[in-house]
Amino acid sequence: MFLPYRDDNPRVLIPYVTYTVLGLNCLAFVLQNMGGTQFTTAFAIIPKMASVDFGFYIITLFTSMILHGGLMHLGGNMLYLWIFADNVEGILGHTKFAVFYLTCGVAAGVLQTVIDPMSTIPIIGASGAIAGVLGAYMITFPRAKVHILIFLFIYFTRIRIPAVYVLGFWFLVQLSSGLAMLGMDTTGGVAWFAHIGGFLAGIALIRVLKLIRLEMI
Repeated sequence: MFLPYRDDNPRVLIPYVTYTVLGLNCLAFVLQNMGGTQFTTAFAIIPKMASVDFGFYIITLFTSMILHGGLMHLGGNMLYLWIFADNVEGILGHTKFAVFYLTCGVAAGVLQTVIDPMSTIPIIGASGAIAGVLGAYMITFPRAKVHILIFLFIYFTRIRIPAVYVLGFWFLVQLSSGLAMLGMDTTGGVAWFAHIGGFLAGIALIRVLKLIRLEMI
């Protein structure tokens, strides 16, 4: 098992959008715990809803991004957001990064829906949008060093690895797991194709958005 905990890539601006996203996710988690399962399910993506109430399905593509299934789910996503999003926001600027983040999240939800369109299992989490951040980071800062904790039973160590290897390996795990789970019951499992869709969207979008000139606000 390995866990990244920071990188050596300096910030070029204060990542206000990243901070806002992090805060919204934490606030939503508090509301989830107050509202219970019904609150969470009401705002989660349910793929079958795309053919029943498409307008509401579109809304849930956005609301699902700030909901999480538990403290570990939230903590893992926010850790990856904290490590990698500030540098992506730094090269795009605040406005373009906000567009980038939301678009990656929507792409993640759409791909998961396309893979299993009749599913009634609620899908929640910022993982798809954050996967987009990882894809953008990997191709923009491939040589940036990422600090990793490696756990081997009761032994652990720390190493520094170029981002292209860390994030490339992460994507291969998502891809192989997703392909292995095709056609199987994934009740209560991981929406692998949401991660895959977000990551690929991030790679594509970062190239496009870097060419679009906007005032950095």
